[in-house]
Amino acid sequence: MSNNEIYTLTVNGRDHHVKDAWVGESLLYVLRERLAMPGAKGACEQGECGSCTVILDGKAVCSCLVLAASAAGREIATVEGLNPDGSLTDVQQAFIEEGAVQCGFCTPGLVVAVHKLLEENPSPAAVEVKEALSGNICRCTGYGRIFAAVDAVVAVRKSGSR
Repeated sequence: MSNNEIYTLTVNGRDHHVKDAWVGESLLYVLRERLAMPGAKGACEQGECGSCTVILDGKAVCSCLVLAASAAGREIATVEGLNPDGSLTDVQQAFIEEGAVQCGFCTPGLVVAVHKLLEENPSPAAVEVKEALSGNICRCTGYGRIFAAVDAVVAVRKSGSR
C-alpha cells in the first residue's frame, strides 16, 4: 500500500491536480511547494501565528494545520486569489498607504483575515477587528497601523468611492 495519493484541490476557483503527494502533507506545504503559490507563509507551523491563513469553505483557517488531501473537493482561497485580475485589493492598498506592511511576513495572512472579516461584517467595531485578527501575529507594526488600514477600508467602502 502506498502512502502517496493523487487528488485535486480547487484553489482560487481553479482545479489543481496534486500528484504523488504524501498523505501527511499540510495544505500550506502543498500550496507553496507543489502548486507554486507562495502567498501563505510558513512561520510557526503550529497554527499560532496566522501567517498561513487561507479561506477554506468560507472559513479563515491556518493552512499549516490542514492536511492537504482532506481539502480535496472543498473551496480554497489564498491571498493570490483575492482579486481575480491580479491588481491590489482595497485592503492591500490600505495596508500600503497606512504603513501596515513592514517586513511583510505576516501581511498575506492578515490581508486574508481582514477580507474575511469585512465580508462578514462590513462595519466592525474596534473590538471586533481585534478579535478577528487575534490569531495573526505581527512582530513589526504594533498593530496600530493594521487597525488603521482596516478603518481606512471601512471608511472608503462606506463612502462608496472604491
